[in-house]
Amino acid sequence: MSAPTEAAAETFQAFQQAGGWEQRARLLMLWGDRLEPLADSERNDANLVSGCESKLWLVGERHVTGLHFRGTSEARLLRGLLAVLLVRANGLEGQSLQQLDVTEWFTQLGLSRHLSPSRSNGMNAVLQRMRELASTS
Repeated sequence: MSAPTEAAAETFQAFQQAGGWEQRARLLMLWGDRLEPLADSERNDANLVSGCESKLWLVGERHVTGLHFRGTSEARLLRGLLAVLLVRANGLEGQSLQQLDVTEWFTQLGLSRHLSPSRSNGMNAVLQRMRELASTS
């Protein structure tokens, strides 16, 4: 597994310093508010991730520094979860992205035990979609 990026390390630190679930939930909301916006034209069926309870759109682009994903959701908590997943996944390439364990990442952030099974499944669906986009870009 590749080493976390500086942004992922900073995210880890921020969540470790949060005192409990309420502080982590507030952090998630803040992280979600910082997502790069998607154009209305990008909020289409082709970019919709199936397997999420709420609508979530994801786009992937190849940059010089590696794969870069952007996304958003109608649900505020889901936007936060997406944001911390993107922090960990952005910049990874094929094999590293294949090895990324979203459950382990959320456990490290102290979030896993507070996620419903449907939210966990949704985040796994997002990671699967990232892998699909990576294989076609």
